[in-house]
Amino acid sequence: MKEKTMYYEVTKIIEVGEGMRVCLDFTDILAPSEGLFVGNTGHGYVNVLSENRETGDYPARPFRINCGAFHQYLHQGDRTLYLHEVIPGEALTLTSLEEGRDRYVGRVKLEKRPFVRVECEGKERTISATLQNSSSVFVREENEGELSVQDLTVGQRILCLPDEPGRHLGERIEETIFEK
Repeated sequence: MKEKTMYYEVTKIIEVGEGMRVCLDFTDILAPSEGLFVGNTGHGYVNVLSENRETGDYPARPFRINCGAFHQYLHQGDRTLYLHEVIPGEALTLTSLEEGRDRYVGRVKLEKRPFVRVECEGKERTISATLQNSSSVFVREENEGELSVQDLTVGQRILCLPDEPGRHLGERIEETIFEK
């Protein structure tokens, strides 16, 4: 990943009830280390990894990234889009520690699921994401590597991509904006 990713300390993990989650199913096999950056605000994004691993509750889904709540931003280079705006046939840039690669979305799957809000602190900002509370949702933790959101604890550090808020239709603009 060539962008300014950093590990941020998890300060809160809060159950926030049910809502609509977005799974993006790609037309290719994803590596376990590949993922996307999603977040609640333009302050930054959390790296959510592919479901290319078996858990005690779920078989591997090597084509899927469970991105969490559909209101969130999806970071894609110089732009963002809302998860609910992603359409089948669209190319997205997947991220890994080595480099990114473009792959096509084959299906967008929305389902009602339980969520946790993960808040992280670092570099004078808070980054948060609303993720499905599932053993199949993984993030990259600084010392543990690939870690299920259900095993994540306050004090651990996860990979984030800080950003500056201020977007209009996904494009960066100079504006005074407050998001929480």
